[in-house]
Amino acid sequence: MRNRLTRILHYTTRRQPTTTPATTNHSITTAASSAAALNMAQTQTSPKEIIIIGGGIIGCSAAYYLTRHPSYSPSTHRIILLEASSTSSGGRTADSITDPATLADPDPALKQHSSAAAAPRNPAHDGIAGGASGKAGGALALWAFPKNIVPLSFRLHEELAREHGGETRWGYRRCHAGQVECRARLPGANKNKKGDGNKGSTLETEKEEEENAGGTSAGSCKGLHKDHKKDMRALSALGVPSDLDWLDTQDALLGYEGMGSPEDTAQVHPELFTRSMAQLAEDNGVRIITGARVTSINFSADQGDEKKVESVTYVRDGEDEEQHTLPTTDCVVAAGPWTPRLLPQIPVTSSRAHSIVVRTPRPLSAYALFTSIALPRGFPQPGTGPVMRHATTVEPEIYARPDGTAYACGPTDQDEPLPAASTAEVRVDEARCDDIAAQIAGISEELDGTAQGQGEVLARQACYLPQGGPFIGPVPHMKGVVVAAGHTCWGIQNAPATGKLVSEIVLDGEARSARLGACDPARVVR
Repeated sequence: MRNRLTRILHYTTRRQPTTTPATTNHSITTAASSAAALNMAQTQTSPKEIIIIGGGIIGCSAAYYLTRHPSYSPSTHRIILLEASSTSSGGRTADSITDPATLADPDPALKQHSSAAAAPRNPAHDGIAGGASGKAGGALALWAFPKNIVPLSFRLHEELAREHGGETRWGYRRCHAGQVECRARLPGANKNKKGDGNKGSTLETEKEEEENAGGTSAGSCKGLHKDHKKDMRALSALGVPSDLDWLDTQDALLGYEGMGSPEDTAQVHPELFTRSMAQLAEDNGVRIITGARVTSINFSADQGDEKKVESVTYVRDGEDEEQHTLPTTDCVVAAGPWTPRLLPQIPVTSSRAHSIVVRTPRPLSAYALFTSIALPRGFPQPGTGPVMRHATTVEPEIYARPDGTAYACGPTDQDEPLPAASTAEVRVDEARCDDIAAQIAGISEELDGTAQGQGEVLARQACYLPQGGPFIGPVPHMKGVVVAAGHTCWGIQNAPATGKLVSEIVLDGEARSARLGACDPARVVR
């Protein structure tokens, strides 16, 4: 588990000289002050045509913070956000839930906030949060990376939630995070114990081998909520917090190590958060166009080794490749893993990740768990059919959510290349989703979304994680182009800081709230 923690933390115009007559210090100061004031006034009133490419959390956060910048004026700043996809169903199976905002809030303590509940999806925004921004876990942490922007972003998350009712609008809450070591129980172990006719349990006949490999013996697999006193003693012996009561502490849980507390860890529902940021930006003047795939960023004639952005060209869904061109003074490229299609010099890569959402029989305590689960020989592989012939270890991540669901994701893969156009073309390998469901069912009855379990799988989904960055800042040799991409698994966490920094770069000419540091694209583009 320590190796797992190490991996998580590791990812982290020029003037010509002139001759002037002598003057007094006072007149020099006055002239300089006047020039500075004039400069600032011109900066604040100069018309800007700002195009944001990408409707994920980074693009939507940039749109939001641009409209909150002190210099922003709807009369002089036109901001348009272009999202390539026009559907929110890409990367999900047909039977998956289409709008998480429709899930009832099961926590009576939050009923008082019902008037601020998450708004249903805006059909005009279909395509927003269609990729990783809608299918991530939503973890926020001061122990995330990179350190130069994490503290700012964590604070901004809290401020956003306070200002806009994020607790119910997008599920913001403080939470615990921990690593858990588990061994999965075989499906049907309880039935075999009761003598239901399923004789010859693999677990019983090969007990010694599977115990050595991390398997479990047949026996009662009661959850904590069914036998509170007995399991409380087990929790105490393992050092597990008393409110982490939805894992099988009798047979499955072997160890717990805290990673974060409500002091430095929180969570949001990423899709609801992204949609909310888009709506808040639109409410303040941003125009959002979905189904608009950008084909080129166009520049004026080269001036030495630097060219200036002039326009952006895109095509609309269903228009037979008819091109539309928008005049542009500033272009923010926040296209996630698709960024290199427009900016090949930015080394963003991608990998596919699968996840599921399970409705649980009761609200679960606020924990984000990084698991290490030993699967015994004989454990089912729903996606591929036959049971496992050898014991192995898997590491799904589990996030309990305040809407009565839990999110779980598995490892990334490179089996399918990044789709050419948009998130609408992402394909789901249902076998991988079924495997995740079986793995978490092996350590918790309440997470069991299989036919025998107490839960229900609401969504099977896949997305492509942008990797290699994050890269935030002006793109060298391209005046007016700013990149904000490659945020890895911490995109939701670092989106507010990224959006704020982008707004400063575009409207102030430099990042002011945090140092770009290693995020500066000038470090990789020469």
